[in-house]
Amino acid sequence: MPGIDETRNFIPLNIAILTVSDTRDMADDTSGATLVERLQAAGHTLAARAIVTDDVDKIRAQVRAWIAEPGIDAVITTGGTGFTGRDVTPEAIEPLFEKRMDGFATMFLMISHAKIGTSAIQTRATAGVAGATYIFCVPGSPGACKDAWDGILLHQLDYRYRPCNFVEIMPRLDEHLRRGKAKG
Repeated sequence: MPGIDETRNFIPLNIAILTVSDTRDMADDTSGATLVERLQAAGHTLAARAIVTDDVDKIRAQVRAWIAEPGIDAVITTGGTGFTGRDVTPEAIEPLFEKRMDGFATMFLMISHAKIGTSAIQTRATAGVAGATYIFCVPGSPGACKDAWDGILLHQLDYRYRPCNFVEIMPRLDEHLRRGKAKG
């Protein structure tokens, strides 16, 4: 049965939150605030938080900077995953992925469908790994942020979750990079 293994100790992660929006600032960023509240309630640390406009270069630059910081374990972006002309988060982030996490989008779609029906197809939520950092891109509504955190990330970012979780494989995320250096 999947669930928390109480014999294991919780390992807090350092998580950065990026809100992608042309209209929000820190005072009214309810989606970013929702993610911060949830990650801290779970016992994780907010490593960084920023808001950038719906611009491919700005989104990519911010995420790339966080990936380069060894103290950041995961990045969660909120916003820019829809279909309007300004929604460019997947276009900004997916080229950074060394490995895609297709199951995240599938799981998010299933959770969303249960709540909002066929409107769930209007999301382009995505996730992957870059520079040994997990990156999750979720829609910009507080409800979608709650669904992604409560339904997926709360469990997968908890070392105690069984049968498996993202935390226990973190030390191996950059094996391909280390292998390349050892050969060189």
